[in-house]
Amino acid sequence: MRRRDFIAGVAGLSVPRPLAARAQSRTLARVGFLRQAGPDDKQFDAFRGGLRAVGYLEGQNIVIEQRYAAGAYDRLPALAMELVHLNVDVIVVDGTAAAKACKAATSTTPIVFTLAVDPVADSLVASIAHPGGNLTGLTMTTGYELAGKRVELLKDMVGGLSRVAVLSNPSNPPHVHYLRETERVATALGLDVRAFEVRGSNDLPGAFAAMADWHADGLVTLTDGMLFSQRARVTELALNSKRPGVYPEAEFVAAGGFASYGPNLPDLFRQAATYVDKILKGTKPADLPIEQPSKFELVINLKTAKALGLAISREFQLRADEVIE
Repeated sequence: MRRRDFIAGVAGLSVPRPLAARAQSRTLARVGFLRQAGPDDKQFDAFRGGLRAVGYLEGQNIVIEQRYAAGAYDRLPALAMELVHLNVDVIVVDGTAAAKACKAATSTTPIVFTLAVDPVADSLVASIAHPGGNLTGLTMTTGYELAGKRVELLKDMVGGLSRVAVLSNPSNPPHVHYLRETERVATALGLDVRAFEVRGSNDLPGAFAAMADWHADGLVTLTDGMLFSQRARVTELALNSKRPGVYPEAEFVAAGGFASYGPNLPDLFRQAATYVDKILKGTKPADLPIEQPSKFELVINLKTAKALGLAISREFQLRADEVIE
């Protein structure tokens, strides 16, 4: 090891050494795994399975340092800096807020995002084909239009729909764009729409009470780490209030929600492992084009539909990628 590398290591500098130098100094690759949501075995297992498929076994040739904000977005900067100080070789994150926190924490450590929405508009990368800088990865949509698509699905599946409630977390930066698209589509469909803000789990009961006072016929939730972590409670409150919801992730439907429309999250985390592999082998994030999903899945919970008094047409059941009975 060169003397200057040794001195830098002893001094504990926050600026990480180049990836090649770190690889020479230890036999185990070290990967940071930061989520703005809480721990979720399904997503993490998918990422770990993706690593296994390309030759990495945890504890043998790779170490994964896990950190979770559990929907508390103000914790992300500290968690990101913690991973940088651990001198990880690459950081894998979920959404835009986590990616921004890591970008602010380091300009050299490679960052792979899995659930970004519009990384160019959100100033994460220069372009989809040529990211530039130290970030690359996968988006969970091709923009913000899926928020409007969920409103369309809710209207098509729920007869007599006129008022749509939107669960939104103002602490999540992309929500202003999601909400704008939701309102645009709802207005075009002749629906009234109102946002109900929830910054944490304690706000959920009040939000659903306010929905009832407004006489909302249904709801959509915006993609959010806190809401994802609280999906069991969200879907329980929706069911108890007899309010059908269309959610961004299938995990809400598995927890008892009515329907969802979006990408397969485990697939995105699994694919993130291929980015990690390429980066560990020397490819720069700037040279790895961002992948966008080509398929979105409709999942319907017929048991929940029945409890809500909804009859789902045969056409919709055939359109669904998964039907939970």
